[in-house]
Amino acid sequence: MEDEDIALNSVLGLELNRVFFAVRETANKQKIIEFAREVLQGEREDLAESVLPEGPAG
Repeated sequence: MEDEDIALNSVLGLELNRVFFAVRETANKQKIIEFAREVLQGEREDLAESVLPEGPAG
């Protein structure tokens, strides 16, 4: 499953890159950047939650 996630993220990243460079207005590029940051932050939080042990350390 992890390999599939990596492949999907690569494809999505390439598509986002293509859209970013196709957009001419700076305001729209800023929206794309903000969206990408939100998605990456969410993924980092999900990863951190899956790595941290559940419950109190004991």
